[in-house]
Formats: sequence, structure tokens, C-alpha cells
Amino acid sequence: MLLRLPTVRAKLTALVALSAVVMLAALPVLSWLLHRQLVDEVDDRVRDAERAFQTELDDDLADLALASRILSADGATASAIERKDEGRARQLAQVFVSVYPNIDVLLVQAGGHVLAQVGCEHPPDVVNSVPEMVGALSKSEFRGVVDHGCESQASGAPPAYMIGVPIPNVGAVFVCMPIDAEYLKNASAKLGLELALAVLGEGQRVVGATNEFPNPAVSAAGRNGTAIVDSADRSWAVQRFEPRQLHGRLGSVDMIAALDVTDIRLIVRHNLLYALIVLAAAALVSIVFGSRVAGVMGVALRSVNTALKRVEQLDYVHVEGVRTGDELEDLATGFNTMVDGLKERDKLRTTFGKYMTATVMEHLLAGKVALGGESLQVTILFSDIRSFTTLSEKMDPQHLVGLLNEYFTEMVGIVMQEDGVVDKYIGDAIMAVFGAPVPKPEDPVNAVRAAVRMRLALAELNTRLEARGMQRLRTGIGIHTGPVVAGNIGSEKRMEYTVIGDAVNLASRLESNTKDVGVNILISEDTYALTKGVIEARPVREITVKGRKQPVMTYEVLGLKGGPLLAQSDSAKMAASTRTPAA
Repeated sequence: MLLRLPTVRAKLTALVALSAVVMLAALPVLSWLLHRQLVDEVDDRVRDAERAFQTELDDDLADLALASRILSADGATASAIERKDEGRARQLAQVFVSVYPNIDVLLVQAGGHVLAQVGCEHPPDVVNSVPEMVGALSKSEFRGVVDHGCESQASGAPPAYMIGVPIPNVGAVFVCMPIDAEYLKNASAKLGLELALAVLGEGQRVVGATNEFPNPAVSAAGRNGTAIVDSADRSWAVQRFEPRQLHGRLGSVDMIAALDVTDIRLIVRHNLLYALIVLAAAALVSIVFGSRVAGVMGVALRSVNTALKRVEQLDYVHVEGVRTGDELEDLATGFNTMVDGLKERDKLRTTFGKYMTATVMEHLLAGKVALGGESLQVTILFSDIRSFTTLSEKMDPQHLVGLLNEYFTEMVGIVMQEDGVVDKYIGDAIMAVFGAPVPKPEDPVNAVRAAVRMRLALAELNTRLEARGMQRLRTGIGIHTGPVVAGNIGSEKRMEYTVIGDAVNLASRLESNTKDVGVNILISEDTYALTKGVIEARPVREITVKGRKQPVMTYEVLGLKGGPLLAQSDSAKMAASTRTPAA
């Protein structure tokens, strides 16, 4: 039943009104989504910052480890400590501080007395009160965060990452990297975040922060996600992460990152306001023009529906006049394309029917042909008109084309009746294949029977040609059975289903040799072995085919068993008088 315009219009108007209500009701959800998107983006930013900070920290600690290793392994360092040469020891330490200016170095004697230091503002005199340093002096290397680092405990210095490397029987080398405000400032400049360092031991203690870091962020920051904190007139997204390298006696050392999102929150609020205005305007425009759109849709759908009914009656008509610029126009275009495809399919069926049997045609149209080719056992038949060039020189083009069409009509009809496929026309020659794309056991017999019938049909055609005063046609037929590769061959723009292989070449050579050996139908030994039970034939001779090492035995087909024998050429008659047909 055809769609009615008022029904479509009413449904679309109701749908548009409902959509407008839903859009307005979705504003709170949109607000939450925008907030969630903001938090997710901050999470990504902080995760990236955490990875960058970890990488930067790894690089710094690698520099620290390198300095401690080289300094402790240098014999000059051990010698200076043993001799208590403070000047020489400081000179050796100064080399590394000049390369890594943010580190402190202590050179300590075996008893814990500090011989020399570089970089420390308040160095200790002895290190016996720091367990980590005492362990390093007793031949146990230490790595980790130490309160006050290489400074004295009374200095109030920030924590530092320390590496203590013992020098056996001499003392130890201690290299420290303070995690102070200057370090956080450098990291903040690289990461684009405000940073604070908190130590979670007995309570939470902030040991360092950048100048712009918001104080309320320390208590609001958690490890489970991002928190939004308002401080004065600014909004901050705050998140906490734990650098894996900063573990030590102090307990868990956390880094708190704060990102200024004041402008982003203002943009979110403005976007919500704009969204409200746009949604309200869209709802109004949708309701006003909904009825008009419904009318256009109704007309378009009715046109498609009417054309569909006509196609069901095999009346291939197009849908005209659908210019909606949307899916309806695509639907009409697709419908027209489908109609063209149906017409082309019918045309293909009609065209294919002129070249092959219905079974083969259905096989091809069903898409069962392998795209990359498949190996098949087939029988190939080549038929050619002898001395055609001489004949064509004596006839005008129109009469020549008419003669060829009359000849092909007779021959192709016989090939198709015997379940063969005309692969191609090569000038006045015909190449037919029996067994592709659907091989059958009786393909060789069908091919030979087709050749016999083609000879009989040629005799009748010649009788008609002579009655019209035209020259008789003489043909040669070569048949061979063997493996080929069958499939779609060509380019992406132009493909042809055909067969290729040595068997094709041999069949062509057999046809060209019919004139040389003086026979009309010449088959190979392979074909003869498969058809000798139903044909009369005689052996001719072995022929050498280019590209083959072994000669090929050939046979002349005299006719079908129980049927009339074919007319033979003079040379074939002479050979037949001295030989009996092959068993």
C-alpha cells in the first residue's frame, strides 16, 4: 500500500517536537559530560606529566649514580681520603659539581668524619647519626630519600635523594640531589604544572612547593582521580601521584600536581549557554520546517514505492525528480542503480546464453569462479578456416562479415549443444572449452562429438554456399585434453574469464597441423584415450610441438561409432587405404 503524505508529516512533526524536548532535557547530562571530559583531559595531562617527571627523575638519578660511581672508583679519591688531603678531595668533588650543579658531594673518612664537601650550605661534621650513611660506611651501598640529604639535621634543609658508595677500608662517597623548591620549579617549567612535594609519614608534611601552588590542593588531592579545587578567583585541577624512585626512611613521598583550569571552566560554562541557545533555536526551526520536510519525504517515498511496484512487474523504470540532498536521494539513486543492475543482469543472461549453456552461465553469475584461478582438467577445441586470408581478399567487407556470422552461427550452436563454452574468437578461428568452469566426465566425448557435428554442418553450409555461387569453406579442428588454469585474467578495469596453459597451446598446434598431415579433425593421444570407446579414429603420426620435449601422437577422427563416417581429405583417404581404424 502506498504511503500517505499526512501520516508521514504527522509522524515527523511529532518526532521533531519530541526530539526538541529531549535535547533541552539533555542539558544537565551535557553539563556533566563536559565536566567529565574536563576531568579526563586533566587525568591524561597529569599522567603524561607523571611519565615525563619519572623520566626526568630517572635521568637525574642516572647522572647521580654515574657521578658517585666514578668518584668512588677513582684511586685519587681514595688516596686523598687516606692522606686526609682536604684540598685535593674537594678539588675532585668539584669536577662533578661543575658538571651537575644541582648535586651535593660529601667525602667521608672511615670513622664518619666529613673530610670535604662541595655544594652543601650546612654540611655535618660527622655522619654517625644518619643510619643510611653509617650503613654505607660499613661497606653497604645505599640509595634512597634521606631527610635533609647531605646537609646537617639542624639545617632545616629539604629531603634529598642520596647515593652512598663505600670505599673499602678508606671511607665513603655520598652524592645528594635535593628535592627542593628550585628542583620543583625546574620540573614545573618543563611540565606546565604547579607542583608540591608531600611526605606521608606521621601525618602529612609539605616539604616543598612552587610559588603558584594552591594551598587547599594538598588536602583535596587524592590518588583515586582528579579533584577540582577553587582557590580565591581561580580553579585548579589537582591530582596526586607517587614517584617510585622517592621511597626511603621518610615513608611515602608524593608529588601533587595542580593545573589551572579557570579559563577552561569558563569556556565550559559559555559552551553550555551557547548549547542552550542553539538547541532552542534548532527546536524552533525544526518544528517550523518539519512539515515541509515531511511533504518532500512523502513525495519521494511515494515515488520510490510506485517505481518498486512497477519493477515487481519486470517494468524497469527509474525514480525521477528526487532532489532532497539526503538519504532519500541516496535511496532513489540506489534504487535506480539497482534497476540498472537488474537490466544489466538480464542483458548478461541473454548475452551469456549466446556463448554457453545455462548451467555454466548460472555458475558464473553466482560468483563461483575463483578470482585467483583454479586448476581444471578440460578439453580444448580449436577450429580455423583454411586460406581465409585469400578468401577475404576476394570479398567485400560486408559480404565477408555476413559469411563469418553465418559460419559462426552454425558452429557455435553445436558447441553449446554439446555443453561447451566459446572462450574467444581469434579472427576466423574459434576456441571452445569443454569443462570450464564446471568440469564433467563426458567433456572429451562432448568435444569430439561437437567436432564431428561441426564437420557435418560445414558440409551442409558449403552446399548452400555453392548454390549461391560462393566458394566452399575448408576448416581444420584440433582437440586436446589436459590441465589448465581457469579464472579471471586481465586488469582491474577489464577482465576476461579464460583458460591458459600448455594444453591450450597444444590444442592450437594440433589445429595448425591438420593441414600439414592432411586431415580435418586431429586429436591428441590424451583425448583419444578418453574417447576411443565412442569414436572411429586412425593413428596419424607423432608430431613435435614447440616447447615439449616428447613428441605427441595424433589421431584423425573418422566419425562416431554407429554413425556415418566423415568425408576425408585425399591424403587421409590414401592413409586409410593402407591402415585400419585404431581400436
